[in-house]
Amino acid sequence: MKKQALEMARAAYAIESECIAKMLDYFDEDAFAAAVELLKNAPRIGTSGCGHSGIICQHFAHLLCCIEQPARFISPAEAVHGATGFLTKGDVMVFASRGGKTKELLPILDICKKKGVSVITVTENLESPLAEGADVVLKQYVNRETDKYNCQGTTSTTALCMIFHALQTALIEETDFQNEQFAVVHPGGAVGERLNKH
Repeated sequence: MKKQALEMARAAYAIESECIAKMLDYFDEDAFAAAVELLKNAPRIGTSGCGHSGIICQHFAHLLCCIEQPARFISPAEAVHGATGFLTKGDVMVFASRGGKTKELLPILDICKKKGVSVITVTENLESPLAEGADVVLKQYVNRETDKYNCQGTTSTTALCMIFHALQTALIEETDFQNEQFAVVHPGGAVGERLNKH
């Protein structure tokens, strides 16, 4: 392995650790509490994003299902071809877009407004269309990506994941979700075996 490659690999740990530590400086308790309240009371939750953001939105939808908050990832491509029919008035849509201008998400925002669906946007750009059209905005902070070109969705992905993990952690407390409930919906794998051991 090239010496430079090894040095960059080690630096990646430092870059992402620094990002997570710094994120607390941008943690808005009021906005976070408002987001948790919307998610807690939503009959259904949709999540949507493109690229790496979309992949992490899929992860968040799964996390929500694990704590019995019905959710699904809505592909931006499918959203404008009927998939937003999943959402009805009173539901919540979660958008993730670092720049807040992802063109594929803007038509979905319009649909949510017409249907009375509340919107939570996670973005770095608080003056972006997706932020300005949201009911709640959660600030994403990214120091830099880990690659030398500062282009690949690495640190930004970790930062988004951290925000979603914090939301799920808070929701477990707010809904008084019990491990016994998780045992019912997660009987598979090593986790399921441990949860259901009598």
